Amino acid sequence: MTTVVDINRTLGPLPHDDVPSRDEDGLLAELDRLRIDTACVVHSHAVHQDPRDGNEALDRVGSPRLRPVPVLVPGPLGTGPWSGGAPLVRLCPRRHGWSLTGPHARRLLAALAAGGTTVLLARDETTAAEVSALAALSPAPRVVLTGTGYRALRELAELLEICPRLSVDTSTLCGHRQVEWIAGRYGAHRVLFGTGAPDTDDAGPRHLLDLLDLPAADAALIAGGNALRLMGAGR
Repeated sequence: MTTVVDINRTLGPLPHDDVPSRDEDGLLAELDRLRIDTACVVHSHAVHQDPRDGNEALDRVGSPRLRPVPVLVPGPLGTGPWSGGAPLVRLCPRRHGWSLTGPHARRLLAALAAGGTTVLLARDETTAAEVSALAALSPAPRVVLTGTGYRALRELAELLEICPRLSVDTSTLCGHRQVEWIAGRYGAHRVLFGTGAPDTDDAGPRHLLDLLDLPAADAALIAGGNALRLMGAGR
C-alpha cells in the first residue's frame, strides 16, 4: 500500500478563518477524510505570530502521524541557534522580516545543510534570485519550494535546471499534467505531495494524486516516498 505524506500542512487556528485543523483532533479527522497517512506540520502561531510560541506548541503534539516542522528565524531577534533535531524546517523571511541572503541567514543555512535538514520555502516568501543563491552555497541546503502555481512554471523550470537540490510540492500544481511534466523532465524524486492546507485547498491535490499518469513507482515516490526519505535523512 502506498504511503501518503502531506509535506506542507498547518496545524492551529488561522487569524482569518475557522478551520477544522485548528486543533490536533480536527486535523487528524481531515487526514482520515482524505486518506492521508502522515502530515508534516507547522503551527499557525509560528507563521502568523511568534515562531517561538508556535514551535513550543508543536512540542505538545501527541499523534505520531503529525511530524513537527519548526519555523526558524536567524539573528539576535530570532529563534536561537539551530541545534538540530528536526529533519524539516520552514523559513518565512518576508513574513518575519529578515533577509534570506544576509549573514545570519547564511550561518543558519550552512548549519541546516551540514545537518541534512530540508528547508520548506514558499514561493511568495522568496525570489528566483534568492533560490539560485541558496543553490550556490557550499554546502547547499535541500529546499522544497511550495506554492509555485502555474504562473511560476517557467521560473520553476529554470530553477529546477540549475538547482539540483531543489524540489517542489504539489499544492498549487493544478494545471493539466503539470506534475507529470515535471516528474518526466526532472525526475519524480523532485516532486512531493503537499496541500498547503488549510491556507489552500487540500482535496484538489489529493484527488490529483490518485489520477497521476505515471509509473506506479514514480507515483509512490511523489505520494510519500520522497518525504519519508527526507525525514529519514535528517535524523
